[in-house]
Amino acid sequence: MLDEMLPIVGASAWALPLMALLVFTDALLVVVPGEVVVTAFGAVSAGTGSPGLVSIILVAAAAATAGDAVCFLIGRRVGTDRWRWMRARRVGAALAWARTRLDRSTAVVLFAARFVPFARLAVNITAGATGVPAAKHLALAATAATAWAAYQAVVGAVVARLVPGGPTTAVAVSIAVALTLGILIDVALSRAGGRSSRP
Repeated sequence: MLDEMLPIVGASAWALPLMALLVFTDALLVVVPGEVVVTAFGAVSAGTGSPGLVSIILVAAAAATAGDAVCFLIGRRVGTDRWRWMRARRVGAALAWARTRLDRSTAVVLFAARFVPFARLAVNITAGATGVPAAKHLALAATAATAWAAYQAVVGAVVARLVPGGPTTAVAVSIAVALTLGILIDVALSRAGGRSSRP
């Protein structure tokens, strides 16, 4: 049943706008991780032929860039402590981490944060609050978003080609792969950050 529906969903005029909305929203509020959405669409593309993989990458990259730019503007206009949620212990720690890392290497931090859902929110808000030039942020955010979108979509497409069982199975497996890779990247970055903070 689902295998019959996925080609219809993929060919729908609403498919890419829906993906864009979910990816954009993910930059501000992680309801459905953007990684999962883009990877699933990559699997649908490889399994059904629609939407096209290049279109998925371009739309996802544009939506991710827009979301990161909005976070940057929030940081520029509001700072990092005006709203109550910004002063929560965990959020405060993430913002402090982002501030320290951005001082050292803006490009590396923006690229790394794009692959970690909560980190990208903290990093982009902090980039705006700490005076990173807007043009520099936009260029780095767009480049990172394009690399992220291509990576996620290709992972989904590769899984769909390798896993037997039709589009539904490919989507389910690609989502599991995306979540696992996200966790591994998060753990690796946390360990690297812990080592770099030691004297």
